[in-house]
Amino acid sequence: MSTRIAFLKGHGTENDFVIVPDPENAIDLPPAAVAALCDRRAGIGGDGLLHVVRSAAHPEAKSMAAEAEWFMDYRNGDGSIAEMCGNGVRVFARYLQRAGHVTEGDLAVATRGGVKTVHIAKDGDVTVGMGRAVLPEGDVTVSVGERSWPARNVNMGNPHAVAFVDDLAHAGDLLSPPPFSPAAAYPDGVNVEFVVDRGPGHVALRVHERGSGETRSCGTGACAVAVAAARRDGADPTATGAPATYTVDVPGGTLVITERPDGEIEMTGPAVIVAEGEIDADWLEAATSV
Repeated sequence: MSTRIAFLKGHGTENDFVIVPDPENAIDLPPAAVAALCDRRAGIGGDGLLHVVRSAAHPEAKSMAAEAEWFMDYRNGDGSIAEMCGNGVRVFARYLQRAGHVTEGDLAVATRGGVKTVHIAKDGDVTVGMGRAVLPEGDVTVSVGERSWPARNVNMGNPHAVAFVDDLAHAGDLLSPPPFSPAAAYPDGVNVEFVVDRGPGHVALRVHERGSGETRSCGTGACAVAVAAARRDGADPTATGAPATYTVDVPGGTLVITERPDGEIEMTGPAVIVAEGEIDADWLEAATSV
């Protein structure tokens, strides 16, 4: 390994990421290294890390290599592995475009949540095919302090609990994971969205992302919220044959989510690369060994 490692910094609606290009999967990134890089005071800072690897070079993605050249090896800010990150996919695509690996138009990105279709528009927005939502049966409750709410269980390749509240302040500080029940509903933890209405087809959320705390945006969370809002509002595109579109305000901006009659969900929003540089490998090794 060289003494310096290339990185970039990017964000999608202020959900920010450290990007580490590593086409041949040659850089070892244990959880402690990822956590050190994502540390906002002692590292670069980010809600998560996008490890950019060719699918054929990664054991978890080899089976998807024929469909997607690139694999988004996504890690949460604490170093844990996550199945998917919707904002991360948009930023991942923007990096591939910046690096000259892809151009405007359509591409496929491999993730632990499957292969995602992506469209890079001329106006700069990126649309991601997020797949279909799964709505597990059973009642779920989330709590903050003395308040509790029923929540819709929505799986977007990763688990979500969506609670509709009267005021986003009721979500509290979201520094620690909001308690939920029953525990069996989410054996590996859950992303929790608190949602208020802004108008017809328009909602706003705050989110606690599993492994990262409160973030400025969550793409899979926005999709889960749109699906939960549609079902609450009596809309199921697979039954009605009409798409359902929701504008979802997140603390870092706005996303537009459309659920199509075939059940596929599309998310559109911005993706920005803000900086690039080099990581000192000696620092990273020292930070990892602490």
